[in-house]
Amino acid sequence: MKKLYARINRSDYLWIIFGTALMAASANLLFSPASMVPGGFTGLAMLIQKITEPFIPGGLPLWAGNVILNVPLILLSIKIRGWYFIKRTFMASLLFSAWLYIIPEFSIPEIDPFLTAVMGGSLMGVGIGMVFFGKATTGGTDTLAALIQHALPHLSAAKILPVLDGLIILLSIWIVGFHISMYAVVSVVLASKIADSLIGSFRNAYLAYIISDKHEEIAHSIMYDLERGITMLPGTGMYTGTDRPVLFCAVSRKQAVLLKELVYEQDPDAFMILTDAAEIRGEGFLQYSKEEF
Repeated sequence: MKKLYARINRSDYLWIIFGTALMAASANLLFSPASMVPGGFTGLAMLIQKITEPFIPGGLPLWAGNVILNVPLILLSIKIRGWYFIKRTFMASLLFSAWLYIIPEFSIPEIDPFLTAVMGGSLMGVGIGMVFFGKATTGGTDTLAALIQHALPHLSAAKILPVLDGLIILLSIWIVGFHISMYAVVSVVLASKIADSLIGSFRNAYLAYIISDKHEEIAHSIMYDLERGITMLPGTGMYTGTDRPVLFCAVSRKQAVLLKELVYEQDPDAFMILTDAAEIRGEGFLQYSKEEF
């Protein structure tokens, strides 16, 4: 079991490493040269860079701004929640700052703001999704929202986070102008959608509920042809009052097509409900990791 956890952890850290690299690339190669503020502490660090340009040549570097903003929050989070719960976020935040330092700011010539928003939002979304898949965040407004939620339990972090990002974008209107800030809104929405869809594409599976007079034959085929476990739940048809066993099983996305064909072969009149499952854990699917709890 320890070997399993070690393997999972190494895989998670690879997701975090590559995800933070993509996030930093979108910031340094697209957002920052275009003065486009993508929300979060990355956007706030960009605003600090703009404000400090009169005092520091080129302004305070993004990596330094990210460290200055994140370190106090992470230290506070460690004090409140403990190192065990925040260590991945701490590592992801340091990696993100390191990538911001390593990847040079380079403006792609002759690219219009809309394409910058689309390309930057897409790259940022893929990076965020990879970091989330590694069971971490890069700190920033995510951590701040969690701390606010800890102090105000009646508010959810999901409701606090958009407010914080919205305030940062509103601030950007005053500093970089309305026009470019509206493009930033496009990039934030796009990044969020891509991150969500990326997580879903990795973790989605299906739950199947099957009602059939040939439930024994179908169950046998699922167990031995698909090599999936299956559970028979007791059921009663309310109209007829007869017993109607319900077969319940989980299958991967690829196996869903085979499952439909298998059920049809056994009983073309079978009643089947196939529904999305955001996440399934256990044998044959995602495994548990102690670091998540």
